[in-house]
Amino acid sequence: MSWSVGPQASSRPLLDVHDLLILDLDGVVYVGAGAVPGVVEVLEKAEARGVRRTFATNNASRTPEDVAAHLSRIGVPARPEDVVTSSQAAADLIVRRCGAGAAVLAVGGRGLAQACREAGLHVVAGADESPAAVVQGYGPDVGWRDLAEATYAVRAGSWWVATNTDITIPTERGPAPGNGTLVAAVRAAVDVDPVVAGKPEPGLFTAAARRVGARSPLVVGDRLDTDIEGAVRAEQPSVLVLTGVTRPRDLLVAEPRRRPTYVTEDMHGLLEPQPEVTADGGGWRCREARVEVVAGELQGTAPRGRGAALDLLRAATAAAWTLRADAADGEKPGVASALLERWEPLGTGSTT
Repeated sequence: MSWSVGPQASSRPLLDVHDLLILDLDGVVYVGAGAVPGVVEVLEKAEARGVRRTFATNNASRTPEDVAAHLSRIGVPARPEDVVTSSQAAADLIVRRCGAGAAVLAVGGRGLAQACREAGLHVVAGADESPAAVVQGYGPDVGWRDLAEATYAVRAGSWWVATNTDITIPTERGPAPGNGTLVAAVRAAVDVDPVVAGKPEPGLFTAAARRVGARSPLVVGDRLDTDIEGAVRAEQPSVLVLTGVTRPRDLLVAEPRRRPTYVTEDMHGLLEPQPEVTADGGGWRCREARVEVVAGELQGTAPRGRGAALDLLRAATAAAWTLRADAADGEKPGVASALLERWEPLGTGSTT
């Protein structure tokens, strides 16, 4: 069987191929207050090679100034203009639809209200002030009364915009409810869906590349449903790092619109060439790792070690994507427990 899908190869390190890194934050650069191990070193090497960086985040709770200050504290120098947020994207949508000076009810963190004011919108306190729009973003202190005001306004006819619909956010203690859960609470009480401004909409990515005039941007993300899908929609190449939300099993079942160009364990992968996955008889091979279908399951062999485990994942990903495209639902193979055990350490040094 021949195949035409799977993680791509690069004979050169990715930092030598791309002139801009569009970096997600939570789960990629940091988790909670601390940097993901190795990120500072990799970004220093990227800067030394002349590769620029922009931080594109769906987290609407903080201002670009707050984000830049946080990054600088963990050893990643950044300016507010290096940060593109879903709050900014949402505010821009509202201005284009409702006009500058329109009243908006901002339900979320401080960064959301600031983005609205900087865009020329008038932020109001509640539904009784008849806002033209409701914009909803993540905030750790958002409570029932806030969600109720959003509900009242939407039911009264206000245009509803969500900065993003991420179901979870990564924290030091594991995944926690994200803005998607808060949006779902309001959605359960109204009869409309919000317009989504942030990832996976392509606007954050195209705006980031346009800001610096990048010719060859690379999106670096940890989520298939936001970072990677957004990159696909923006027609930009992407690399999935396994330091955040996505786990190996998720990658195998990813739909075409959520498939990354490259797969690495962490940001160190940007310093290395990306190995090729090839058809090998009735299986798939990535360097010394090989995967085939045995008794309806993907099974594989590879030397011991974390690098080999990642190659095994790359080969299995190519196999799974090919078989999902070629086979009916009932014929799609499962994953042998031995493979899952080999992948268990991937990413665990950095996050949950």
